[in-house]
Amino acid sequence: MGANKAYQAYQNNAVNTASGGELTLMLYNGCMKFIKQAMKDVNDNNYEAKNKNIQKAQNIIQELMITLDPKMEISKQIMPLYEFMQFQLKEANIKNDVKKLEEVLEFVTEFRDTWKQVILKNRQQQFAKGEPV
Repeated sequence: MGANKAYQAYQNNAVNTASGGELTLMLYNGCMKFIKQAMKDVNDNNYEAKNKNIQKAQNIIQELMITLDPKMEISKQIMPLYEFMQFQLKEANIKNDVKKLEEVLEFVTEFRDTWKQVILKNRQQQFAKGEPV
């Protein structure tokens, strides 16, 4: 099995065994990766790749929007931010605007960092209770 195939298998396994929280973290990380790549694509005048990477980032945000629980109060605060990020990505794609991509990247990074803290806190609480992590 080549390194690439092994990595793919590892990644698929990671997704299949990830908890909801870890899956969300993976989505944020993927979104950040695609936005950074799109920024590089704009600077390299590689507009076809930029378009693909921005669309991948948009798909991830769409997925995050779908997974929000509308009954939770926090969802009402997060949804407009996700919608704003989607709008900025669309604008960035049309105008090849790296500044808008940077803005969205800041939001996604903040979400990711906050989410990471939530997961760590939950793990610590589970560990303190003697629950399997």
